Amino acid sequence: MSSVVVIGDALIDELRDDTGVKEFVGGAALNVAVGLSRLGVPTTLIAMVGDDEAGAKIRAYLADYGVDLLASASPLGSSRAVSVRVKGEPTYAFNDAAKARHLTFDDAQRAAIADADRVVVSCYPFDDAEQTASLIDAVGAASDRLVIDPNPRTGMMKDLDEFRRGFEALADGAGVVKIGDDDATLLYETDLDAAVARMRELGVPTVLATRGAAGATLVTDEATVSKPVSTLPGAVVDTMGAGDASLAALVAGIVQQDPTSADEWTDVLADAMDIAAATCRFPGALLRTPEALAADDMDRIGT
Repeated sequence: MSSVVVIGDALIDELRDDTGVKEFVGGAALNVAVGLSRLGVPTTLIAMVGDDEAGAKIRAYLADYGVDLLASASPLGSSRAVSVRVKGEPTYAFNDAAKARHLTFDDAQRAAIADADRVVVSCYPFDDAEQTASLIDAVGAASDRLVIDPNPRTGMMKDLDEFRRGFEALADGAGVVKIGDDDATLLYETDLDAAVARMRELGVPTVLATRGAAGATLVTDEATVSKPVSTLPGAVVDTMGAGDASLAALVAGIVQQDPTSADEWTDVLADAMDIAAATCRFPGALLRTPEALAADDMDRIGT
């Protein structure tokens, strides 16, 4: 069975809104890894996790959803993101561990990367040239199997120019890049279409361009297809996990269906938009499928 390694962040999301304070296990890379596992793809996460109470929660959560963890140590403890919601959109503040995140690649992690059918990188510290070089070295011959979501976070980033250079160094030769409208504005000070064109200039054969409530466009060598976010029952509760869910769905579609035609890519994108819409109808970032909306207790899992 096809397997995926996800490299990036794992943390505690602390949500503050009018109802009080809630905590969720999260992080963009962790959300993608758990989402892939929920879609039936064997998945390993490489992330920094502290030896503390928060780290124990992260490890237990990953175990619950069948995701293997290959952890880098964190002397400052586990990462935490405090988010305040305004009309459903999160704003973030990060603790010292998140700002100083650092991943290492030992023999076990390198072996997992080498054996994986796809390697997903999300929310990686590309502004650290040493860590970017370490990642490129660890990926090695797997570069064409790379799926990258730069996921830049202003609260975690030290140097925007270096982040962009590091991201593009990895994207050059990658198989898939996801880029959102907010990413385009932050990284390139341009619109999403121009950022997609830049990815294609770098030779990326498949680009997922996400436009928030307006849906997404998938640009491939075979076709360019667009889909709105699907209309599903229930109200939109939380948009935090939409991008991670759509990326997990895309990667699952690639490894499970191996799309090559315009029709097949259209089906993969439609599934991704269904899953993104379902995820937004629950609090937190746990990937949900449309079938979850038919359950008697819609809020039973992951909260």
